[in-house]
Amino acid sequence: GGFGSRPGAESHAGLIYTCVGTLAITGHLHYVDSDLLGWWLAERQLDSGGLNGRPEKLPDVCYSWWVLASLKILNRLHWIDKEKLKKFMLACQDSETGGFADRPGDLPDPFHTLFGIAGLSLLGEETVGTVNPVFCMPQEVLDRDNVKHQTVKS
Repeated sequence: GGFGSRPGAESHAGLIYTCVGTLAITGHLHYVDSDLLGWWLAERQLDSGGLNGRPEKLPDVCYSWWVLASLKILNRLHWIDKEKLKKFMLACQDSETGGFADRPGDLPDPFHTLFGIAGLSLLGEETVGTVNPVFCMPQEVLDRDNVKHQTVKS
């Protein structure tokens, strides 16, 4: 149900995000089976609450962005346990620096911090500004410049 790096390749959440984002920008989301793709993405949630990028892999905070943003664009964000995911994400935040690591107990880095904060925005965290799921930018910047994209309707 997902997208891989070439026809027949294993699906991967990061590649799905780039495909879905491109289709949203170009107005071609009608080519996607939103239910099938949404199901594949929702299946990335593990017992820990975290998300992985493909089956049989460990959860990682960066997939809180890749998977959540794709589900948001597809209007299927309600298919995952948001509270359980938020708990996993906050367990990955370093209490000294505030940054995010890939998993609880690992060292934080800018990559995972960006996607952790952006993911919290998509979960509706009130202390984080609204981040656009297609562009991974503050929505207020896109609104100011009148940047639009397509989303799947209910």
